Amino acid sequence: MAIASIDFHLPDSLNATEPPERRGIRRDQVRMMVLNKSTMQQTHDCFYNLEAYLQPGDLIVLNSSRTVPAVLKAKRKHNNNLEEPCEIRLARMITEDTWGVLIRVNKVKVGDEFIFEKNLRAQVIAQDENSPIKTIQFSQKGAALLDCIYSLGEPIRYEYIAKDWALDYYQTVYANSPGSVEMPSAGRAFSWELLFNLQQKGIKIAFIQLHTGLSYLLDDKWDHSPEKHPEKYIISPETMKQIQETKVSHGRVIAVGTTVVRALETAAISGVLSGWTDLYIKKDFQRNMVDGIITGLHEPKASHLELLSSFIQEDVLLEAYYNAMEKGYLWHEFGDMNLII
Repeated sequence: MAIASIDFHLPDSLNATEPPERRGIRRDQVRMMVLNKSTMQQTHDCFYNLEAYLQPGDLIVLNSSRTVPAVLKAKRKHNNNLEEPCEIRLARMITEDTWGVLIRVNKVKVGDEFIFEKNLRAQVIAQDENSPIKTIQFSQKGAALLDCIYSLGEPIRYEYIAKDWALDYYQTVYANSPGSVEMPSAGRAFSWELLFNLQQKGIKIAFIQLHTGLSYLLDDKWDHSPEKHPEKYIISPETMKQIQETKVSHGRVIAVGTTVVRALETAAISGVLSGWTDLYIKKDFQRNMVDGIITGLHEPKASHLELLSSFIQEDVLLEAYYNAMEKGYLWHEFGDMNLII
């Protein structure tokens, strides 16, 4: 799903093709564009100076989901014979042994069986004709299945990434619960030192969990709006208490990433702290939980931009993006950051 009103040409030279650490800087030394919601003023700084834009009593909410190596190789079993290896790309975790996946082989049908190494098997148990995502059930579950995935898989890498990078580059420093097929990248720039400095200033830190799903289905014809691809979230009672206390004391709740915004606003609407969110936030959406956002820089027409337009006017956002391009900001998961507050 695209938002045509926030469209621009992104030169290939502005794609971050390697992690900041491989460019000779720390992860928290990427650039940061700050947009003030009230004055519409733009400021350009280093992410390490984030504390200068926050106040004691503000609350930063992070997504603690850990990235899994979501690209697996398997052979389809057909007439008791094994075909050539094909790619199975995890799309989202459903249960302990069931995942939605993108299988890169022709004519997949319910009942097809796939054989992995490590004595791991999976069978297609459901499919949707309006989506390329199939549901498969693995022969292992829980921690045993995750062990197999970590042993066999590779991180998802899109064409703008220069080479294969180790899975550690696709993790935030605080990630602890495996399940995201793509890194919750808005939090990548945080270091332990920066988190410590923020807390020393009186800025609070809280965590939720939302396992991010597959962001691209390899063909632009498929609708990839959040309404069509729900993601599972968990908000602890302790985190919700921190949010409520911050609101009462007139502090600001700063979401790190669109995943956190969607989880918190879903909980505000439903009153449910754990569940699935298919919330599609657009410019007229009235937020109840989140006051500001820390995020990366998003592709032209991306639905993430429509979520950002609920924080700041589309024309202001587009002008800021043009300025970021002129200044050489880098895009995508290894790129620079944007604070809207």
